[in-house]
Amino acid sequence: MSEVVKLRTRAEIDEEAAVWVWRMDSGTSDGAHAEAFEAWLRQDPRHRRAYEELTKVWETLDGIPDPNHAQPLPALSESTETIAAVTSHSLRPHWWLAVAATIVAVVGGATWLLYKGSETQTLATAVGQHRDVTLSDGTIVALNTNTIVDTSFSHDTREIFLRKGEAHFGVAQDRSRPFLVHAGDAIVRAIGTAFEVRLRPDKHVDVLVNEGRVEVHSTDASPAANTPITVRAVSAGQQLSTATTSYAVVPVSAEQVSSELAWRDGAVVFDSAPLSQAIAEIQRYTDARIIISDPTIGTLPVGGRFKTDDLQGFLDGLETALPVRIRRASDGLVYVDPRH
Repeated sequence: MSEVVKLRTRAEIDEEAAVWVWRMDSGTSDGAHAEAFEAWLRQDPRHRRAYEELTKVWETLDGIPDPNHAQPLPALSESTETIAAVTSHSLRPHWWLAVAATIVAVVGGATWLLYKGSETQTLATAVGQHRDVTLSDGTIVALNTNTIVDTSFSHDTREIFLRKGEAHFGVAQDRSRPFLVHAGDAIVRAIGTAFEVRLRPDKHVDVLVNEGRVEVHSTDASPAANTPITVRAVSAGQQLSTATTSYAVVPVSAEQVSSELAWRDGAVVFDSAPLSQAIAEIQRYTDARIIISDPTIGTLPVGGRFKTDDLQGFLDGLETALPVRIRRASDGLVYVDPRH
């Protein structure tokens, strides 16, 4: 049996960071402590981030008058257990206890301005799965099949990195922190809105806005080639694809928007889509491999609404509406053949 490794929580890391802030600011650290501090920073990228955030809080507290001198900190092995232990054993003056309580409140997620909305996480779905996630700022992210999203929220920005797949964002308004989605060759900046971003295999991006407005910025500008950064505003009822060099913005009807976002209800909608395109889309929701055996039938138009978790229903619909037949091979492949 493989050994289960327990990942350390953000609270545990923040407690250690608070101790290091305290120690480094006190002026009592020596060469050994400095080496231990550098080793601690290298252990985990989250260590440096937590230390820098808590340093800002500590600098704010420097303006409070200190009626007594701070006592030396205990050994690190004692201090990393809990901040409460540090204060009870070696920091007896009430003023320092108040400071410690403030630091602990920040670490625990209180409403300290510098710590508002801090969040770093990875969200993902498997093939055929979709899920909704509410982020710390109230934004609702809907992930479509086979999607990976990283979030990185701080006190001054909210950044999303769409690594793979497709996601819809219902963005909570926060004028003090811009909401940015990085995907493929574009950055989408939300302006109090709801929109969908789909990352294509070629790294081009499709953006569909169903509420409000976004700005889409290109990321492939080349100063050497004198290529300017392209910026386009996309409003509700409009769509943009970065596959076009002009980043053309095109209008879409309410029906088209509903069809594009049908995956949030577990469905896909086709309106006279070529058979090859419809199969490529349904493939996103299944591990089954579907092959069109004759290219001449690839242009047959497909229409209708199909459940993303019902492959057989989709195949039955094809046989009913089109001159094709479905053939399952012994190797598990599904063939769509012309019906003679």
